[in-house]
Amino acid sequence: MITNCAANESFEISPRFRRTVEERVARLEKDAEFDEAQVAALTDGDHIRRHMRLVAVQRSEALRMRLFLDRAKTRLPRPLIAL
Repeated sequence: MITNCAANESFEISPRFRRTVEERVARLEKDAEFDEAQVAALTDGDHIRRHMRLVAVQRSEALRMRLFLDRAKTRLPRPLIAL
């Protein structure tokens, strides 16, 4: 769990890393929607329960990554010409 002091701490990430995490969040959310839609085709109760646990974990991980991105600042790229 995030503590108060850790939540107030700011840090920078590269634009490329931010983009990679954003793409991962989008994939997790898309996969969660797809997996949840597949539950209708399942018949075994235990299989349904495990499948819904997978969906919950996917959504939880996407939320965790979104919170990380909310706390992070994007670092400006370095200038191409030395000043």
